[in-house]
Amino acid sequence: MLELRGLAKGFGAGPPLFAEVDLEVPRGRWVAIVGESGSGKSTLLHIVAGLDRPDRGEVRLDATRLDYGDDEALALWRRRNVGFVFQAFHLLPYLSVGDNVALPLALLGAGRTERERRVREALEGVGLGTFAARRPDTLSGGEMQRVAIARALVHLPALVLADEPTGNLDEASAQAVLACLGEAVRRSGAAALMVTHSAVAAARADGVMRLAQGRLRPA
Repeated sequence: MLELRGLAKGFGAGPPLFAEVDLEVPRGRWVAIVGESGSGKSTLLHIVAGLDRPDRGEVRLDATRLDYGDDEALALWRRRNVGFVFQAFHLLPYLSVGDNVALPLALLGAGRTERERRVREALEGVGLGTFAARRPDTLSGGEMQRVAIARALVHLPALVLADEPTGNLDEASAQAVLACLGEAVRRSGAAALMVTHSAVAAARADGVMRLAQGRLRPA
């Protein structure tokens, strides 16, 4: 389970960006956080990922604290345990779809046979089982985001974090990607947290929270 307890973060002498943020996300569940631009959604996501530190409070995934510790150790932990889905896809254009999906496994030192099997399973899981040899520039936006979901889940992370995953997609592609993300998260048993400004996107999650005026509350 992902647990946030009493998180607070501010910048400078002004009021905090957010304070006393509490949240639980069980394994196999997908929670969306909505809010206006500047409300602190992305900062909160970065803290959950261990990429930023809170002013106070705790972030735990099962028994692991993510809000403090050695930066190098946290980076290695993220490599093994976190999958990211970004608005801009971040696929490498000079690699095939299969090689893009295999990157997390390569960084973890998985052998070629295991990489090929896991990549095949991950692409089949997002409905792109025949796309391994394709290049990213031959795909639609929705297809690229489904490849990004496969890459985020191929190493079986305990935590999936998504930052505006439908922000660059048309409505039909966005709905297909959201359905794919929800199914993949439930199948993998990961805890998933998505930040978005879109109420339509958030409605596809298992639960929705709103970050506004420094507080996180049920939407």
